[in-house]
Amino acid sequence: MTVASTCARATIVGAAVLPLAAHAAVLDGATLSAWWGLPFAGMLLSIALMPLAAPLFWHHHFGKVAAFWALATLVPMGIVHGLPTVGAGLAHTLLDEYIPFIVLLVALFTAAGGIYVRGNLRGSPGTNVAIMVVGALLASVMGTTGASMLMIRPLIRANDNRKHVAHVVIFFIFVVSNAAGSLTPLGDPPLFLGFLKGVEFFWTLRHLLPETAALVVVLLVIFYAIDSHQFRKEGVLARDPTPDTERIGLDGAVNFLPLAAVVALVLLSGTWKPGISFDVLGTEVELQQIVRDGLLVVVTFVSLAITPRGVRTRNQFTWAPMQEVAKLFIGIFVTMGPVLLMLRAGDAGPFGAVARAVTSADGQPLPWAYFWLSGALSSFLDNAPTYLVFFNLASGDATVLMTTLAPVLAAISAGSVFMGANSYIGNAPNFMVKAIAEERGIAMPSFFGYMAWAGVILVPLFVVLTFVFFR
Repeated sequence: MTVASTCARATIVGAAVLPLAAHAAVLDGATLSAWWGLPFAGMLLSIALMPLAAPLFWHHHFGKVAAFWALATLVPMGIVHGLPTVGAGLAHTLLDEYIPFIVLLVALFTAAGGIYVRGNLRGSPGTNVAIMVVGALLASVMGTTGASMLMIRPLIRANDNRKHVAHVVIFFIFVVSNAAGSLTPLGDPPLFLGFLKGVEFFWTLRHLLPETAALVVVLLVIFYAIDSHQFRKEGVLARDPTPDTERIGLDGAVNFLPLAAVVALVLLSGTWKPGISFDVLGTEVELQQIVRDGLLVVVTFVSLAITPRGVRTRNQFTWAPMQEVAKLFIGIFVTMGPVLLMLRAGDAGPFGAVARAVTSADGQPLPWAYFWLSGALSSFLDNAPTYLVFFNLASGDATVLMTTLAPVLAAISAGSVFMGANSYIGNAPNFMVKAIAEERGIAMPSFFGYMAWAGVILVPLFVVLTFVFFR
């Protein structure tokens, strides 16, 4: 099954209610009960527990599980609040969130998967750090997804003669798939949304460079110590499946053109404002969004067409990781819809405690609270809409947030990006990297096992960052 068919099926789920969406009322999160968050909790628990409790069933049917929880949200919502309202919400989720999200990921995944780093390096601690540094530098230029997809395969290949490699992949997720993408709107979706809301392109670079550099450097130091110990302790396999080579090169380098096109299209959609929009099933879709997503689809097919024969085969490129992300995230996006509505309701909603927690007794915003709450929610909710919730909660005015409330915006940006590393579902590249690693035979930690790594390594570092930068 292709990614396209997966997206089509997700769209068909709501086909019966979408025609009514244009005339629907907007659901007020303040009127919802916290019980509407149960399907989202069920979705998260399924991702966490079913690979452990029923691995064979999960492997073959995780898409059906995601569809079940999506329907567990849509059907009761339709009964209680009416099909038009649910149709409007589903249309917004698909047209404004899920489809742009998947289209961008597919374009990056396809282009990066067509670049093969020829040759092989010895997977020593120093080499592994060097690969992660390159990935970190690329993350804010081509996005955490593009950098992750480009660098994870050579990293795995360099270490394929080692017995224990999971910790290498885990730290790769920490550094390349998350922390290093915090310096530009191209790095991570939350920052791109801020850019669309009026945050200057280089604002995060100026205000988050010390925090990002400190986190990345400390993570690499910790990784080097752990990997050095593990390297000395375990030794290596007698036979290296991909022996070291003296020369390193690139096959399929022509795919840097599609990658550059993806970056250009993302920038275009943020800077080109023709002021033309269309009402599609009750959701306002702007012309620049349609142009961006349509051309991203074209870029995907161009990448497939121009990649030299055999490059993707040598890269062991398959659609399985992308299919897993597409199926699971449709369930995540649909089930988290009511949760985000309740959060957006602020103090009037069932999660009003969240709104109260980010302000002091005299009504002043607390940067440290914004950092931790935006981060905690971004660990399990999609970090892009979570960023917007706190962006609007703090002020919603980009000019004010960049100046008077600059510490708050920095805290929201850092929390949304940094803490996406706390779970596999915190950021899409996390899942994609995990899926690629498991395809290559690496025994990755379970959902909770990975969170244990994050709890031991990342959380103490976030505490230190709080006292140093976000007090």
